[in-house]
Amino acid sequence: MLRRIYAIFQARNREFLRDRGTLAWNLILPVALMFGLSFAFSNDRDAYTVGVLQEGPEINSAEHAFLKTSYINFVAYDDIELAVKKVSRHQLDLLVEFGETRRYWINPESPKGYFAEIILLQSEAAPSMSIAKQQISGAAVGYADWLLPGILGMNMMFSCLFGVGYVVVRYRKNGFLKRLRATPLSSFEFIAAQIASRMVLILTITTFIYTGTHWILGTRMEGSYFTLFLIAVVGAISLVSMGLVVSARVTSEELAGGVLNLINWPMMMLSGVWFSLEGAPEAVQTAASIFPLTHILNSARAVMLDGATLADVAPSLLALSAMSTVFLAVGAKVFRWGQY
Repeated sequence: MLRRIYAIFQARNREFLRDRGTLAWNLILPVALMFGLSFAFSNDRDAYTVGVLQEGPEINSAEHAFLKTSYINFVAYDDIELAVKKVSRHQLDLLVEFGETRRYWINPESPKGYFAEIILLQSEAAPSMSIAKQQISGAAVGYADWLLPGILGMNMMFSCLFGVGYVVVRYRKNGFLKRLRATPLSSFEFIAAQIASRMVLILTITTFIYTGTHWILGTRMEGSYFTLFLIAVVGAISLVSMGLVVSARVTSEELAGGVLNLINWPMMMLSGVWFSLEGAPEAVQTAASIFPLTHILNSARAVMLDGATLADVAPSLLALSAMSTVFLAVGAKVFRWGQY
């Protein structure tokens, strides 16, 4: 028995080591993620992100003792409406203004804002120079309201990419695609069928999760349900199409898993699933815009939290449609039925 176990063990190890592509991805993926995320979140040691209302991008730390506080990332703003909106949306933990007008804004639903406020008040030099607290107009947005689109988007991302990309590779590896090639079915028709199948499943699941969460937690919904559903449809098509590009020629399930993880993790970290990228390097924020998930979450949050209309989110929908067109064209062009 031990011989048989050892023979299978040895055969599987040799199979893995001989698959140079899979071996390379298993070595490269952790290193690439480590370096990439270390650069993207080089300011991650900063526990709080605080906006400073002023003219000009340079923040003068000598203006107030609070601006010298360690582990706080201070970001300059000259647009008060935009900055206050970011506070209400949990993108900024606090907003302060010094100089002739001394005041600050805080979202009462923000735990990090609560502690940032304590630090600010304790840094005041004298009670006679106390800083005025400003209320955010309108109902404050709870963290659950902000987080829900991220959770739904992340679930869509994993389901679309792995549900199509990984499965198609398995079809190719076990010879199922090779048998389909003997039929009149074209590569485009096969890809379209895969998209349609995954779309029905993911939209049903996402709708069920959103409905249940919205009903139980009473999450905020300011816009149109139709617009939100349209965002989900266009976004899911884009994510499925991206998964098909990965699976178009890959023959190893392990390699497909590595490539999909290489896409999933940066997209999950940079698209604003869990937290805002406010205060991150500009290059990181620009790079995040190339991911479909970024456009999906930005549009969904705009509809749910701000009541954005279809016209407001049209640029993001056009960007997602363009990505889908490119992914589908590339996937159909390079699609391979067999392993060789």
